[in-house]
Amino acid sequence: MSEHRLLMIPGPIELEPSVLAAMGQRSTSHVDPDFVPVMGRAIAALRTVMLAPSAQPFVIAGSGTLAMEMACASLIERGDRALVIDTGYFSARMASILERLGAEVTRVSATPGEVPSIDAIDEAIRATKPTLVAITHVDTSTGVRIHVEPIARLAKEHGALVVLDAVCSAAGEVIRQDAWGIDVVLTGSQKALGAPPGLAVLTVSEAALARRRARKTPPASLYLDLLEWLPIMQAYEAGKPAYFATPAVSLVCALDQSLAGIVREGMETRFERHARVARAFRAAFAALGLAMLPARDAICASTLSAVRYPSGVDASLAQAMRDEGVVIAGGLHPDLKATYFRIGHMGSTDRAELLTTIGALERALTRGGHPCEPGVGVTAAMRALAS
Repeated sequence: MSEHRLLMIPGPIELEPSVLAAMGQRSTSHVDPDFVPVMGRAIAALRTVMLAPSAQPFVIAGSGTLAMEMACASLIERGDRALVIDTGYFSARMASILERLGAEVTRVSATPGEVPSIDAIDEAIRATKPTLVAITHVDTSTGVRIHVEPIARLAKEHGALVVLDAVCSAAGEVIRQDAWGIDVVLTGSQKALGAPPGLAVLTVSEAALARRRARKTPPASLYLDLLEWLPIMQAYEAGKPAYFATPAVSLVCALDQSLAGIVREGMETRFERHARVARAFRAAFAALGLAMLPARDAICASTLSAVRYPSGVDASLAQAMRDEGVVIAGGLHPDLKATYFRIGHMGSTDRAELLTTIGALERALTRGGHPCEPGVGVTAAMRALAS
């Protein structure tokens, strides 16, 4: 019997065999003639994934948090105003990054599980006249998804750059970077992009690069400066080796394979698959008598679910699920972390992973004393998929 446990957390995620094979190749030079086109393909494919034909992609060794820092460090100068749309733990992290860079930060917040109203955001933009508006598309701590397009439109009307933290949404939730006027979409490799952890990914508009060029002083960090990396990305895409800092060669090979699969699937198909699987998970949770942390379906993410523990069940559920062969995540939001758990369903997650996870959840809940009719969650999920 295999000892592998199905990884159903909000990243890292299960990897496709082709991605694992690419990562497992013998290491090569970052300027090797065989590697250069791999890096170039990965850079180019990101425009398709983000629906951003006019953007400049960046693939840098580091985490999603590094991508957050790169965007902020390159675009914000001390004394600039920034507005953060706060929907959870990672929105707060974005605010902290901006504050450390010397920005005057205003947060528009909501009760955990909710999103700020568009009227409140409009009022804050008008009052603060920010240089930059930061939006967390899906906050991994709460499973809350915010409607990006109207916020981006308001920000652009008032001359602000728009930075979208898409760490838990890119390649799973609908993002139309060019059409929505988003200046930076940032993410990490280990979530819906379907690659191993270790790569910071950004797609950056020309307006954002122009803002970086117009700074009075350069960013304090050399590594975080988009302009230091720009000629490197351009060279690789043009089929020429270049050097600023050594790229994570094996991870880029894995990302190239994953992005190729995403492009083959097609973005609209991929968006709908993620939405369909998420709906089926929510149907199963409802059948099992479980409540979601997000206040309503319209703001529930398609890439993960944050689910409240039922009465009598606590964080020991994670170990019970592990015993059943499925790994889930506990709560993360500091105000609520003991009250809920999280299940990731992104990347290649489909029917098999869904039904395996719900079956394991039924058994784990029963062991924990929560009454479950055998098969009720699985049946609800199957019906949702069929509809």
